[in-house]
Amino acid sequence: MGRIKSKKIEAIIDQIIDQYVYADRTERPWIIGFSGGKDSTVLLTLVWIALQRIREQLPYPFQLKRKIYVVCNDTMVENPILVDYVQDVLKKIDEEARNQDLPVFVKRTTPKLEETFWTNVIGKGYPVPNSSFRWCTDKLKIRPTSNFLLEQIDDMGEAIVLLGTRYEESATRERSIRKHEVAGRRLSKHQTSPNTYTYAPIKEMMLEEVWYIINAVPSPWGFDNSILFQIYADASADDYECPTAVTDKKHTSCGQSRFGCWTCTVVKNDKSMNSLVNNGRNWMQPLLDFRNRLVEDRNLPENRMDKRRNGQQAINDDGENNGTYNIDYRYKILKDLLSVQKEVQQERPDISLINNQELIAIQVIWNRDLYFDHTVGELYREIYDKDIRTNNIKTLDHTEKRIIREVCEDDMKYYNLIDNLISLQETKTLLITKYGLHNDIERRIEKFAMPENN
Repeated sequence: MGRIKSKKIEAIIDQIIDQYVYADRTERPWIIGFSGGKDSTVLLTLVWIALQRIREQLPYPFQLKRKIYVVCNDTMVENPILVDYVQDVLKKIDEEARNQDLPVFVKRTTPKLEETFWTNVIGKGYPVPNSSFRWCTDKLKIRPTSNFLLEQIDDMGEAIVLLGTRYEESATRERSIRKHEVAGRRLSKHQTSPNTYTYAPIKEMMLEEVWYIINAVPSPWGFDNSILFQIYADASADDYECPTAVTDKKHTSCGQSRFGCWTCTVVKNDKSMNSLVNNGRNWMQPLLDFRNRLVEDRNLPENRMDKRRNGQQAINDDGENNGTYNIDYRYKILKDLLSVQKEVQQERPDISLINNQELIAIQVIWNRDLYFDHTVGELYREIYDKDIRTNNIKTLDHTEKRIIREVCEDDMKYYNLIDNLISLQETKTLLITKYGLHNDIERRIEKFAMPENN
């Protein structure tokens, strides 16, 4: 690839080459968090060009020994538009890294089943995130990537995380970057991970320069960057338009909006989702409406319990419940979500808003919370007119239930107790460990033995 018509960008590439080959003679791996957005795309583009030039220009001792991991974390509630795009890009990156014999390796991470968005909200009753209770960032983004990072540190002793952050993004972001910088050094200590350093090659780039690279520099892994540009253009409200340094009439404006989870309730209004719908992605309207309902219903006291999951009292100054979501509201959210999923799948059958493993995990948690009035399977059957497809769960068949019912016909509360205990046992087998099963059974029997149940 020829030289880029920007001295500043060429200087960044030269710096990356120097850091990879000369400044650090170790083989500590580089880890690039790749979201598929504009900044991470530009960061990987410049690193890739640097690798190509190292191979072309330098003799054998300076060949490409250091591994570079392109780590893409899927929160499992990402904007579906970007999900499809990112899958295609990662596939192309993986293929071209092998074709060009570059030490670039694609890795995908996801939250643990017990930490997904829906397992927490519908299963455990966590209120959806807001600015003061932003539990999603840690569970959905930080932990999955940190776990991969720890694996690399265990293998190599240390690792370097390349950041696509820029001063210009926001005053808060600039303060954060500068706070951890060391004067005269490219590498900074990672804020949370031991034996980890950070390197931010594009921190001084302006937004126009970012879009210049995407629109004017061919993707070194051979993807069509105009697709990304169009996604941003469709997701941008009028007040987010920004000029680019490209003279092509198609590039007269570009999106500055940030992509995140389609369920994001931290922001009051999701401008990117609204703009996507307004720009022709009409099938996303049910997602937007559902997300808005989550925001509207978040703080209604009738949806909340008087305690948190840790047992702490949660009643506000007005005497209203302010704890976890009660089970009725959790059930309502799941019914709403499955209905929206079915509606969306009529036009986009490939889209899944919640997977079967999460549905089963939710049932496990409901049973542990001693909620047996409704089951996830019954609700799924009501909406889809079919059973959840899974080979991992065994439940009593109709004959077995009939026999137990006949034995207990004189007092059906015994049938309910037996059915509940069997449900606890069966759903518990889906977990990695049966830790807590004994306590769950004891709690159910104690509830049965309480005077009001006799």
